[in-house]
Amino acid sequence: MTVLPTGTVTFLFTDIEGSTRMWERSSSAMSEALARHDEILGDAIEANGGYVFKTVGDAFCAAFPTAPEALEATHCAQRALSVQAWPEEIGALRVRMAVHTGATEERGGDYFGPPVNRVARLLSAGHGGQVLLSLATQELVRDELPEGVGLRDLGERRLKDLFRPERVFQLIAPDLPSGFPPLKTLDARLNNLPTQPTPLVGREREVAEVCGRLRRVDVRLLTLIGPGGTGKTRLGLQAGAELLDEFEGGVFFVALAPVSDPDLVASTIAGPLGVVESGDKPLEETLKGYLQDKELLLLLDNFEQVLEAAPLVGELLGSCPRLKVLATSRAALRVYGEQEYAVPPLTLPDPKRLTTVEKLSQYEAVGLFIERARAVKADFEVTNDNAPAVAEICVRLDGLPLAIELAAARTRLLSPEAMLPRLGSRLKLLIGGGRDLPARQQTLRGAIEWSHDLLDEEERTLFRRLSVFVGGFALETAEEVCDAGSEPEVDVLDGVESLLGKSLLRQEETEDGRLFMLETIREYALERLEASGEAGGLRVRHADYYLLLAEEAEPELRGSQQAQWLRRLETEHDNLRAALSWTLGQEPDATEPALRLAGALWWFWFWRGHFSEGRRWLEEALEKDERLHAPARAKALAAVAWLALYQGDLERMVAASEEGLGLDVEKGIEGSTALFLRIIRGVAAREQGDTGQATILLEEALALGREAGDRWSLALALLNLGGVASNRGDYERAMEQLEECLALSRGLGDAGLLSAALISLGYEFLLQGDHERATALNAEAAALLQEQGLKSGLYYALDNLGWAALLRGDDEQARDLLKESLALSGELGDGLNAAESLDGLACTAAARGEAGRAARLFGAAEALREAMGIPLPSAARALREPYTRAARSRLDEVEWTRRWEEGRAMSQEEAVALALKDERD
Repeated sequence: MTVLPTGTVTFLFTDIEGSTRMWERSSSAMSEALARHDEILGDAIEANGGYVFKTVGDAFCAAFPTAPEALEATHCAQRALSVQAWPEEIGALRVRMAVHTGATEERGGDYFGPPVNRVARLLSAGHGGQVLLSLATQELVRDELPEGVGLRDLGERRLKDLFRPERVFQLIAPDLPSGFPPLKTLDARLNNLPTQPTPLVGREREVAEVCGRLRRVDVRLLTLIGPGGTGKTRLGLQAGAELLDEFEGGVFFVALAPVSDPDLVASTIAGPLGVVESGDKPLEETLKGYLQDKELLLLLDNFEQVLEAAPLVGELLGSCPRLKVLATSRAALRVYGEQEYAVPPLTLPDPKRLTTVEKLSQYEAVGLFIERARAVKADFEVTNDNAPAVAEICVRLDGLPLAIELAAARTRLLSPEAMLPRLGSRLKLLIGGGRDLPARQQTLRGAIEWSHDLLDEEERTLFRRLSVFVGGFALETAEEVCDAGSEPEVDVLDGVESLLGKSLLRQEETEDGRLFMLETIREYALERLEASGEAGGLRVRHADYYLLLAEEAEPELRGSQQAQWLRRLETEHDNLRAALSWTLGQEPDATEPALRLAGALWWFWFWRGHFSEGRRWLEEALEKDERLHAPARAKALAAVAWLALYQGDLERMVAASEEGLGLDVEKGIEGSTALFLRIIRGVAAREQGDTGQATILLEEALALGREAGDRWSLALALLNLGGVASNRGDYERAMEQLEECLALSRGLGDAGLLSAALISLGYEFLLQGDHERATALNAEAAALLQEQGLKSGLYYALDNLGWAALLRGDDEQARDLLKESLALSGELGDGLNAAESLDGLACTAAARGEAGRAARLFGAAEALREAMGIPLPSAARALREPYTRAARSRLDEVEWTRRWEEGRAMSQEEAVALALKDERD
């Protein structure tokens, strides 16, 4: 009788690539080939000490006592398969193979545990004829490789089990093929699916069912429904990973757990997709445009918090025919065409009819309990003695994954027999839950409550206090908010470590080890916080902390640490939103913190492209303020005005800046805010074509800046004065002011301001015909912006580079650069630069003899400027004039006017689409 290898085992899994098609071509030929295939594999495995423990169709699953024996078996099998004469009707059989080593459990002639799942995932990444090895196996065979055999390092890859990345190696031998397509791993397709801290246990049937439903042509929206803790998110993620190869546009995970405002759903979806709003165009419309032609799967997680946003999902699906949505929610979205999938509990044994220990472990709920128990107690085993208690625990927890994980975490302290009576007594608290809640949700509440009751008093205090954070937190932040100045005091470091070990906290695999609560647990902790009477004081400390963080970041967003601080604020965005929301809920005489917080964050919103969200927070803070806090109000007004400029809302820009200036006169606002308000009002006057008023305001700001020694405001005033001087035709004065601005900016460390100075000075050289100098300055600006990851000014540099190329006669390069500028300005919502780029592409079309196309683009650019109320300066008009004349000379007046009017009638989106097309007119 064969003795199966146990303990640390090396697994070999195989299957035939394209076997289904081969059966369809000729079942008789395939039957003959499969018999030979089975003989070759069986012989190679047996000859090298292996054991075939399972076959599924044409797939072999074998176990070996040692890794070198498994490797030799793969080599022998592939060599024999490669020289075999196969039936002509089906062609050669190409067999892929994967080898992985790990500690596993053998029960009843089968194997269970993470290594079995891992080797299956490794196999799915390969191609026919290819042999893949894991790092664990490579370590065991690298010093015992047969002569001529080698291993090629294919790098660290993310497999479709979403567990930690695996370093993959390929068997190389002279008698085997070595060239294969890229591995079919998560890295090969667009996605943002997060790595999971533990492997998925069970759920094979559910994953297959969800994938099958989503593959159907008539299924566009599938909602995984179940109470908190059912494993909806993990199931959805695994289905997304399995379907990745079937969505050319990728699979994108959108975490809605931190979002409670339905108005933020569009921006939350846009984030992972890299979509930013486009000026005065609603973000929803930008999303539709981005997704319209993409074959893409969106995984919208925890939608129950924002059900009022469900119509947005329907609109996206209606506008984007190749888009599919997989949602997880505790309630249906109630959108037309939605299909629901009720996520069942894990499979459970019948505690009244217990089977053998080996068979008991095959139930998913028990398997999950075992795996998670071993994570905290490595020698945990299900025995004849504890099997009834383990089965009862899983049944009483209704097979809910989160509840089982919480229970299994207690095996560090309690045996299953000791755990069972404690669990039973805590579940009596279910009668306190709402009668309208599903039974499983009440069971989960009981499990969490039981876990909470096992904490000591200090742990309970920390547990409820940590619920104030939204979207996670750093350890240092928790120490500041949850301990400093609070009674009773808690040891945050020890407490966090304890809560991590008890599965009430989780930690991300990032450099800072960010911590977070699962939302189901956080909801319970929030209830405890409210009941404790600490909520108000804790929210004050939370808001105070993030106000200080934002005000610390504000000056850094205009300095050399700009990129680092932008990343930090992005990480804390959900907490910043929570702080804003809470402070805005206070009485009007206590809303100064909200004004200060919004006023400190607007540069962050600007650089990250959160124009609409930033304005919404600022406008709400201004409305609540009732003109009680002049300095903070003035800063918020300046922020609103600046963001409005980039959205093309000149009317609001003027109104906000004028109100701010009125506060300056009335309340004597001082410092950088007063300076900035004058600059903004001067910019508004310049955009309106009132160069006289613009000069007065900017000269006033310039004088104040020199007097105060405020070099940043001084540089910004000079930058805009140079633009005003250029607009009125005083090019010598413009050059003087812009060169002074550039000299100042180089010493300030603000990449945005420096790039603006380079771009503006480069544009002046462009107007003077010095294309070489214009190109050099704008190229420097573009490189700087790209290096810092700042998009807000990049399109201006690209536009100027495109014009320089056009003026020196390189209309091909000009077209490419101007298209890139147009696309980017559209993404970020700068309508003014969109008009500039449309004009540039019109001139490029004229240079290429495409008169009709040029006329339409000229007309579209003019209409866009008129809609914004921003006239074209005379110098810019003179730059366009030769191209306009050339295009008009190719058409009669009637045809020119017709094409021009066609362009004027276009929406901005239609004009951009026309400009970005490669077709000749």
